[in-house]
Amino acid sequence: MGSLFRSEEVCLAQLFLQSASAYSCVSELGERGLLEFRDLNPKVSAFQRRFVGEVRRCEEMEKTFSFLQQELQDPVTQVTFFLMVLLVYLATVLGNLGMIVLIRASPQLHSPMYYFLANLAFIDVGSSTVITPKMLADFVSEEKVISYAGCVAQEFIYDLLGMTEVFLLAVMAYDRYLAICRPLLYHSVMSPKRCFQLVTGSYLVGLTNGIGQTIGMFTLSFCGSSVIDLYFCDISPLISLSTSDTTVSLVILTSAALFAVSNSLFVLVSYMAIISTILSIHSAEGKRKAFFTCASHLTTVSIFYGTACFTYLKPSSDRSGGDKWAVVLYTMLTPMLNPFIYSLRNKEVKEALRRLTQPKRACTL
Repeated sequence: MGSLFRSEEVCLAQLFLQSASAYSCVSELGERGLLEFRDLNPKVSAFQRRFVGEVRRCEEMEKTFSFLQQELQDPVTQVTFFLMVLLVYLATVLGNLGMIVLIRASPQLHSPMYYFLANLAFIDVGSSTVITPKMLADFVSEEKVISYAGCVAQEFIYDLLGMTEVFLLAVMAYDRYLAICRPLLYHSVMSPKRCFQLVTGSYLVGLTNGIGQTIGMFTLSFCGSSVIDLYFCDISPLISLSTSDTTVSLVILTSAALFAVSNSLFVLVSYMAIISTILSIHSAEGKRKAFFTCASHLTTVSIFYGTACFTYLKPSSDRSGGDKWAVVLYTMLTPMLNPFIYSLRNKEVKEALRRLTQPKRACTL
């Protein structure tokens, strides 16, 4: 073996390998030119082949996904990343939960914009929680694996909350459009009932996406253990790892991507109208006030869609290790930054926080 001549002596060998190391072992043998695989039954479908039952049982029992095994071998690196991720997660949870409590406890913040912001904070807590605790556990464990059922659950919740946030950001852009471009219609259009319907619709859209992506994942088959070059289960790397037909998953993923792009275009058109209206305001004070009304949301939208486009719209052939940092920014840092973006330069939030934390003075007669 190892020669290209047909006269070279060839022997039939049978290998017994552990499922976790089978792929790397066979891949190494193939790169050395020591093996040749030929399909002796090219006209037989996958479901008619021998041992398909054993393969299915193997997939059901032993399907695990390993995360970033090579990058996290150094103990110093593990401790450093563990502390950094822990601090980011604590800041995310405390910041967003604090924003929710502040909005609920402050009557002056009971408006459509802050109602949407409270739901955005809830989504940020959920999306961070579905990823970060498992990542922290991987830092301190020797085997950085997740079961197939755990991967499905993580991917479902992540896609549900992700699409919900996409739709909710478009709703918030529409809210700012009405407030600045159609102020006389704002209170009649953005009634409490309408706000509830828009938020409920956002979660229903997210639920539809989560179910669709999960159905697409169930159509994928994996050969034993698989290594995901990412720190959580996302549908894109799972499709690349699949050993079966990925048409259904790609159709569902493409449909979700087109919906997200249409929402981003809606946000873009809304802010073009907002900027046009702001520029038509004659007084400098009016321009400044109108700009700061939507500046926080515009910053959040720019970070969210910018990192999302860089992560998901980049061709897989052009991706490199630096793309992982874009995923970190998209999945971890953006949820942490949102409450600070909406509070640092927002006078209403600062005033509500001051009233909530300032001790009440007793009134004496």
